[in-house]
Amino acid sequence: MSISKQFLKTKPECKVTFSVAANQAKSIGVAGAFNNWSPNELLLKKQKNGFFKGTINLPINNSFEFRYVINGNQWMNDEEADKLIWNDYAGAENGLLNLYK
Repeated sequence: MSISKQFLKTKPECKVTFSVAANQAKSIGVAGAFNNWSPNELLLKKQKNGFFKGTINLPINNSFEFRYVINGNQWMNDEEADKLIWNDYAGAENGLLNLYK
């Protein structure tokens, strides 16, 4: 798993790319505060090398909780997240994505 961030020079946004190695998965979505926790809003595309990859532009100077949703029902954190934080509503830890310059 990996997360790459590219801060845009012309907009107050950051291009965030999620990459997950999961040869056996049929689908992987990213659910988070940036998409109302909808795992179908940001579906990662399966690459020939077995990785799933997707990109989203998000506003800078923000933090967003997120998790991956594998095959529609298995929630998983990314070890590359900036931090793991407890979420009382979910009753579990979520990954945190910090987009501060």
